Amino acid sequence: MTSWRSRTALSSFALAASLAASLALGPVALAASPGPETPVLAAPPVGDPDPLVPGVVGGGSAEYPMDTPDQVLPPLRPEGDVPVPEPEEEVDELVEYLPRSAVGAACTAKASAYQRQVERLLGLRVDGKQSAADCRAIRAFQVKEEIKPAAGYAGPVTWARAELLAARKNLDPGRRCPVKTYAVACVDLDRQLMWVRKGKKVTYQVVNVRTGRPGYATRTGWHTVYWRHENHWSSLYNTPMPYAQFFSGGQAFHAVYGQLATPGGSRGCVNLSHADARRLWGVLRKGDRVYIWGKRPGH
Repeated sequence: MTSWRSRTALSSFALAASLAASLALGPVALAASPGPETPVLAAPPVGDPDPLVPGVVGGGSAEYPMDTPDQVLPPLRPEGDVPVPEPEEEVDELVEYLPRSAVGAACTAKASAYQRQVERLLGLRVDGKQSAADCRAIRAFQVKEEIKPAAGYAGPVTWARAELLAARKNLDPGRRCPVKTYAVACVDLDRQLMWVRKGKKVTYQVVNVRTGRPGYATRTGWHTVYWRHENHWSSLYNTPMPYAQFFSGGQAFHAVYGQLATPGGSRGCVNLSHADARRLWGVLRKGDRVYIWGKRPGH
């Protein structure tokens, strides 16, 4: 299989986006292993936007490749399929993103955009404020789930993992996923989860997803899978979108190559890990219904 790096050259748009994001992230130092003592909270520098970065060396890079902006019109099938690349290596989905100022620290006084959600899921006092007690509880959860680094920060990976574990025990507490005699792919934007059910039977178990960021919202309501393309390449930016299943204009379920639970969202599509998107390809069919509700949190 030809590697990703040897594929057709990236377009100028994608290359510029990749380089800009890479420069913004910069090198990241390895986080120190926290000890059993009460963590010392370190506040970020005043005036520092403090972007989130992977908390360990090699834990991630710029959010690229990712899906393209909504293509509005139904995509046209190219003349002959060009196989999209297989992932070059397994992605570690349990590397947490931390504020740059917190890398290497035991904890941070800065609450995350997911603070309240994580507090609720872990049974903590829901006040949206990071405390030493919160840090200890969140860090214990991270150690148990092998999230790296276990620094006590309620970042996107910790939140996504906690939501998935909760959903495995109580899939649809709000009963938002319609129960129909036909297959329905349900996408919960509030929890960034999806599953497929037919009647009362779940035919595709709940998984984490990444949906649209501000300005590129994933459209809610009823949709229909109208076109599927296993080896899909974006016609706009020459970007691979494996196992693409389009349900609303240019918005589709499809695989991404990097880590899924990242600080930003997609550009409208419902992103899945490569393995989950491959499994979904074998479950959904053209004409299957999609139901989407809620709003992506953290923005």
